[in-house]
Amino acid sequence: MAERRGTATVNAAEKKAEKKIDVSQFEKFLDRATDEVFATMLGGGCAPTSQSPSADEGTISAVIGLAGAMSGSLVLHAASVAAMRMAERMTGIPPSEVDALVRDAVGEVCNMIAGAWKGFDPELASGCLLSTPTVVAGTSYELFSQRASIRIERRYRFEELVFTVTIFCELPA
Repeated sequence: MAERRGTATVNAAEKKAEKKIDVSQFEKFLDRATDEVFATMLGGGCAPTSQSPSADEGTISAVIGLAGAMSGSLVLHAASVAAMRMAERMTGIPPSEVDALVRDAVGEVCNMIAGAWKGFDPELASGCLLSTPTVVAGTSYELFSQRASIRIERRYRFEELVFTVTIFCELPA
């Protein structure tokens, strides 16, 4: 259905093209979302850091797929010790290994960060869907995106631990 605007007619496709996703704000939104999730769900905020994550023997990554107004993924990557601390702060139960509780907790933290992050942009809030988390744990694996034209990687310090959140995405043409 077309809408009259003065002497010009604007159809639905043109109206959609008028709406813009502000990529320049993604990093700021990610910092804010990550801190809010940690403050609310883990009882303490976190802050961006230039420090590298620890070279732990095991790591865990949670991946949330993005679809709709953009396509791609948001990935939380942490050393096993950081993942176990996240789970402990969420549940009050100190894990002794990366088990189902730890995998679930890291997947949920990633999901909440992705939801909070997209919620700061009106176009993403209404037009970007999130998948359920996929969690990978182990000692030797690599996650990558071959097509992502946008890549934002941020490191965060939580207590004395460091973890990474990365967004790989593309906007529709």
